[in-house]
Amino acid sequence: MSHPSYITASHATPKRLLATALGTAFVSGVPALAAGAGSADDATAGNADADADKRVAEQLDSVTVEGSVLNQAASPKFTAPLLDTPQQITIVPQKVIAEQNLLNLRDILSTLPGITFGAGEGGGGYGDSINLRGFTGSNDITVDGVRDSAQYTRSDPFNLDHVELVNGANSVYSGSGSVGGSVNLVSKTPLLGDRTLVNAAVGSGDYARTTLDTNQQVGDTTAVRLNVMAHRNDVPGRDVENYRRWGVAPSIGFGLGTDTSFTLSWFHQHDDNVPQYGIPTFKGDVLPGVDREAYYGYRNYDTQQIRADALTGVLQHQFGEGFSLRNLTRAQRVTQFSLVDPPQGTFCLPGNLQPSGASCTLNGGTPLEIVVPPGMYMPSGPRGNIRDTTNKILYNQTDLTSEFNTGTIAHALVGGVSLSHEDYALTGYSQYRNDDGTNPYAAPGHFPFTPIGDPDSYYAGPAHRTLTSKVDGDLDNAAVYVFDNLKFSDRWSLNAGVRWERNDASSNSAIVKQFVAPTAANPNPDNGNIGTITGANPAAKNDDNLLSYRAGLVYKPADDASVYVAYSNSKTPSAASVNGTCTATSTTGTANCNVDPETAVNVELGAKWDLYGGRLSLTGSVFRNDRKNYRVADPGNPDNPSGQQTLDGRARVDGVLLGVSGNLTEHWAVYANYSHLDSEVVKGASTYVSSQGQDYTRGDPLLSTPEDSLSLWTTYDLSEQWQLGYGATYVGSYNVSQHSAANPNGPLNSVGGYWMHRAMVAYKVNKHLRLQLNVTNLFDEEYLTRVRTAGDVAWGTPGDARSAVLNATWAF
Repeated sequence: MSHPSYITASHATPKRLLATALGTAFVSGVPALAAGAGSADDATAGNADADADKRVAEQLDSVTVEGSVLNQAASPKFTAPLLDTPQQITIVPQKVIAEQNLLNLRDILSTLPGITFGAGEGGGGYGDSINLRGFTGSNDITVDGVRDSAQYTRSDPFNLDHVELVNGANSVYSGSGSVGGSVNLVSKTPLLGDRTLVNAAVGSGDYARTTLDTNQQVGDTTAVRLNVMAHRNDVPGRDVENYRRWGVAPSIGFGLGTDTSFTLSWFHQHDDNVPQYGIPTFKGDVLPGVDREAYYGYRNYDTQQIRADALTGVLQHQFGEGFSLRNLTRAQRVTQFSLVDPPQGTFCLPGNLQPSGASCTLNGGTPLEIVVPPGMYMPSGPRGNIRDTTNKILYNQTDLTSEFNTGTIAHALVGGVSLSHEDYALTGYSQYRNDDGTNPYAAPGHFPFTPIGDPDSYYAGPAHRTLTSKVDGDLDNAAVYVFDNLKFSDRWSLNAGVRWERNDASSNSAIVKQFVAPTAANPNPDNGNIGTITGANPAAKNDDNLLSYRAGLVYKPADDASVYVAYSNSKTPSAASVNGTCTATSTTGTANCNVDPETAVNVELGAKWDLYGGRLSLTGSVFRNDRKNYRVADPGNPDNPSGQQTLDGRARVDGVLLGVSGNLTEHWAVYANYSHLDSEVVKGASTYVSSQGQDYTRGDPLLSTPEDSLSLWTTYDLSEQWQLGYGATYVGSYNVSQHSAANPNGPLNSVGGYWMHRAMVAYKVNKHLRLQLNVTNLFDEEYLTRVRTAGDVAWGTPGDARSAVLNATWAF
C-alpha cells in the first residue's frame, strides 16, 4: 500500500509505473504524471493488486520512460518540469483528496496554507470566496486552464484528477487578475486500457455517497470514460444546512497514443443545497448567547440551486519530433438560484444592551421607535434576497509547442492565442413582500423577534416574490502569449513568458420601480407598480490592453536540485470579471470605468530538492507580493470633478512557503506545507485624502490573512492490508477589520486561530475491495472558518463538527 513518488525505468515494473502514473501525485512539486502516460487516478489506483492493473498497464508498452517519473503542471504554458520551474506550484492529487475524504473546493484548499475564505456573498453572489496570500482570488479559478469566473460553490471532486495552486502574481498564465495566485482544476480524461472503480460511502450526519469511475478501451486507440456521482450529507454540527447533488461526466478519446488525438467530454452537475451563512459574530468571535448549531435563516425558504454544464473538445497533433499543436474549445453554462437569509439584525443581550453597548431601543425619529426585548434578535438586512444568475462562456485556445536549438541554447517554446466571450445575467428579487410588492417589514414594522439562542427558523409571513434588479453583462477577451524555457547548460536555464490581452466589458442594468418606505416628510409615497422595469441606466463599459510577463533564472547545483529567482506581474482592470461591473458615475469618488488597470508584482527566491532518488521532495521560497497601485475612492478632491477612483493604494505581503512531500520510507508518505505571511497596507487612501490626515488603514495587516498556517497529511502502511493516515491543519489568527474614522487607533477585530485534526484507517480486503474510515475534526474543535469583514456585528461559518465516514471501493 505504499506510494512511491519517483520510479526510474530501470527498476520499475509495469504495475508500479501504472500506480505512479494513475494513482500517485504529491503536493508541492513532486510527481503527478508519467511522461505521456496520462493523468492521476483515484486513491485506490496505487493500492490495487497487479491483476487488477494489468489491462491498464498495457498502455505503457508504447511509452518510453527515461529517468525519473517527473511532475509537470497540466497547462502547456508551463514549459519545464516543476523541479525546473522557477515558481511555487502546489499540486493536490485525487489520491490525497480521496484519502482525506475532501468533498468540495473549499475543503481541498483549506489543506493548503495561506488561503482563507469569505463569508456569504462575494462580488458575484453566493459561492466560493477565496483569499490567496492576502488578496482576493474568487475570479482566479480555471478548469483545465480555462477561466471559470462564475461565483458558485464548486462542491464535488468526482471528476477532478488534481488541483493546482499557482502561487504569486501570474496574469501571464491565466489572464487578468491573479494577484495572489490562481487555482486550476484538472479534469479526468480517457486513457488506454480498462479499469473501473466503484465507491460507496455512509457516515454520520445522514451522509451517503456513491461514485463510479470507469474507463474502457474501444479498439486500439479509442477509449471512453464515465464518472458518475450522487451525494447527500447534513453539515456536521449544524441543525439545518445540507448538501444534495448528483453529477455525470462522460468523455471519449480518439487516436490516443498516436500523433493525432481528439477528446470530447461533457460535465454536468446538479446541486440543491441549503446555503451556509452560519451564526452571528461580534468583533470576530461568536456572539454571546448564540447556539453554534442553531440556524438563523428560514429553513423553509433558504436554498442554493446550481446547474453546471460544460462541453469540452481537445485536439492534439504531433507534426514531428519537437513540434506539436493543441486546441481546446469549451462551451459552458452555469446557473445559480439562491434565496438567503443572513443572520443580520439587532441583538439585545441581557441588560437591555446591544453588543456595541447601545440601547436596545431603536429610535430613528418620530414616530419610529422599536424596542428589542432582552435576549431577543430582530432580523433585518438582506432578508429574503434572491439572486438568479446565469453565466455562459465560449472559449477557444490554441497552443503551438516547439523544441529546438539556437546554437548551444535549447528551447522549449510555446506560443498561443486565446479568445473568449462571456455572458452574465442577474435577476434580483425580494421574497418577503405583500401581493402589491410593498414591504410589510419596513420601519416601524419589523420581522418577528426570535430568541438569540434558539431562533425560530420557520417563516410563515407574506411571501410575494418581487423584482428588485436586473443586470446583463458581457466580457470579451483576446490574448496572445509566448513562453520559452531557454536551457543554456545542464546547470543554467531561463524560464520566461509574456502575454498581451485585450479585455472589453459592458454591463447594462434596468431601472426597477422600488418600494419607498413612508417617512414623516413623505407619509404617502407612490408605491404603485412596484417591481416593474421603467427604463435602463447608461451602460457601464470598460476596455483595457493588458501586458503581463514573468521571468525566472534557474540554477541546478545537482540534477535533483534547483535554485531560482523570479519576477512576475499581474494586471487587473476595473471589470476583471463578467460577474461584476465597473461604476460609471459617482458623487463620492468611486467611479472606476475609466481608471487604468491595477498592477501587482511578485519577487520570489526559492529552492527545490528531490532526495533519496526522487522519493522525497523539499521546496522552499521567500517572496514579496506587492500590489503597487490598487483603486481607492477619492471623495472631495476638487481636482477630480468626475468622481473617479485613483490608483493610489498600495499593499504588500512578504512571505515564506515551505513544503515537504513524498516517501520518508517505502511505507511512510508525508505531505506538509507551511506559510508565514507578513501583510501590510502601505497606503490605503488617495493622495488627496491622505493629505487630510485620513489614511486610517496605513500599516494595518490585510484582511483575512493569517501570519502562520500549516497543513499536514501523512500515511503509514502497517502491512499489505492496513494503512493509517493522520492530518492536521493550523490557521493562525487574522483580522477582519481595519482602522477607520470611527476607530482610528483602537484594537481591530480578529478571528482566533485553530487546529483541526483528521484521521484515516484503511483495510485492503482483497485485490479488488478496499475499506476506508475517515474521522474529520477528530477532537471536535470549535472554530470559525469564514467570517464576514463588514462591521462589528457580522456573521461567521462554524467549522464542521466531528464526523465519521466509511468508504468501500471496488476496483476491477
